[in-house]
Amino acid sequence: MNHLPEPHRPSDVVQLPDGRHVYANNVPATYAGPQVVHQHIHQAAPDKTVQRIALGSGVGADAVAAGVYFGPLLIGALTAIAANLAMLAFLALILGWGVHTVVKSLGSPEAGAAVKNVRRARRRRG
Repeated sequence: MNHLPEPHRPSDVVQLPDGRHVYANNVPATYAGPQVVHQHIHQAAPDKTVQRIALGSGVGADAVAAGVYFGPLLIGALTAIAANLAMLAFLALILGWGVHTVVKSLGSPEAGAAVKNVRRARRRRG
């Protein structure tokens, strides 16, 4: 059940002629010829395209970090703005419909007759 690698023994460490120390068991074996690498190339995900272009053009890690951070932030801000504008447009539509209904009802002949009846009723009381 021990899943940890074995610790390096002092005999695994070798000192090179230039004074550096390296592990002897990490040194590759003799050259066995070229290796065949099967590489599958896929299309980049939409959110990674800008980062890959930035890295490919030599812009550097700062531009990639900015794209990773500010990209979703910009999308979230634009979505919030669009939602607010949609809500304001819906509110304007409802208020416009209400004003139209009130004006239409006050301008009809029935509304005029109702206003006269209210005036007559007030005169009788007063």
